Amino acid sequence: MYSAIKLRLAILGLAVGLMGTLIVLVTLNSQRQGAELRAKLNQVDAESFGLAEHFKDMLREVSDRLTRYRNTREPAAWQEFLKASRELDSWIQEQTAKPATPREKEVLKQMALTYADFARAASEWQGKIQALGPNDSRPADLADTLGPARRRLFDLGQELSQAHLELKKQLLAEAHQTLTQLRLSVLGALALLFLFGIALAVLVYRDMIAPLRSKLTKTQALVERNEKLAALGLLAAGLAHEIRNPLTAIKAALFTQQKKLPPTTPEYSDVKIVEREILRLERIVNDFLKFARPADPEPMIIAADLLLLETQHLFAPQLARNNIQVNLEPAAPMRVKVDTAQMKQVLINLVQNAADSIGRDGTITLRARQARKTLPNGGKNTVILEVRDTGRGISTEAQERLFDPFFTTKENGTGLGLSIAARIVQKHGGVLEYQTRVNQGATFGIVLPQVIE
Repeated sequence: MYSAIKLRLAILGLAVGLMGTLIVLVTLNSQRQGAELRAKLNQVDAESFGLAEHFKDMLREVSDRLTRYRNTREPAAWQEFLKASRELDSWIQEQTAKPATPREKEVLKQMALTYADFARAASEWQGKIQALGPNDSRPADLADTLGPARRRLFDLGQELSQAHLELKKQLLAEAHQTLTQLRLSVLGALALLFLFGIALAVLVYRDMIAPLRSKLTKTQALVERNEKLAALGLLAAGLAHEIRNPLTAIKAALFTQQKKLPPTTPEYSDVKIVEREILRLERIVNDFLKFARPADPEPMIIAADLLLLETQHLFAPQLARNNIQVNLEPAAPMRVKVDTAQMKQVLINLVQNAADSIGRDGTITLRARQARKTLPNGGKNTVILEVRDTGRGISTEAQERLFDPFFTTKENGTGLGLSIAARIVQKHGGVLEYQTRVNQGATFGIVLPQVIE
């Protein structure tokens, strides 16, 4: 029973530990994801500002090169413009190839088309400059030709920055969703931890505290009952001793009167009945005195199976008349230290009870075996003397009072046999135990310390 309780406690404890570990892992993971999110948001903010500024700087560089060419009309200035123009176009293509939001892709697409128009307008404008000739000082309509495209590109650069900020909103939305999932996971883990904690508390209370409280209540009731029985026993023992003396005198007087009566008279039959009842009363008084004031054992070391063998020889002939077999199972050599007379009294009581339970046609098996059991004195190496029968077993109601003094299920029983047997075994440092099932017999075991030499 306690092994099963320990196993359940271990499983629940492990579950609680796993839940706690899960909560810690979820918390650490949320912290890690939060740090990653902050880094991404800072990166998005920096990139959003940097995109617009970098594009404007490159566009100003292109415009400056174009303005220089307009003022100088030198081929080298035009080549510088073309170089700056290609760099800007490459940058736009690089941004288009990067992962981006739908809005960013749309702005980059418009930017690429607008810059293509700007570059084409610049080429046409350069053709007009060349057509005027190097000595023609008429101004070229640069502002009118390229101004709208350049202003449009500046606006698109600003829109690109705003569009990139939408990635921040997207990240925040994903972070919110992730944090919601993490929060639900933590709440779920806490709920499970709470449930496991309740289950653990219920298990501890149900399987450990409640039985201990019940056992304590029963123990207190048993102590009070034993105290009352002890006081009553002292009174009754004195009373029984006083009763035995008059019984002896009555029995002697009855024996004298019996000699004076002829055996065939009715008075003689009455005297026999009185004699039988006096003997029965005397046996009850003697049994009670044995229970109330048991003699201290005078132990000696003997072979365990010798006690069973003598008991078998004693009962086998008389029980055979009711077709009850008394069998002795062979056993390994074992030795015990007991008062042989007292232990025979216990075995005789158990075998007689077994025979009464069978009635007719059955088997009583005597057996000695070794076992590891904890005795009241702390010993664990024990010898068990067993008496097993094929009788009707012991009812549940009778089991509750089996060792109570004066409790019996027999018509002429005193109810002291098992009580005296249990006291004798207890004085030998052992215990008297039993196993039974209704209509399937019973097994009584005298558990004694084993003598190991």
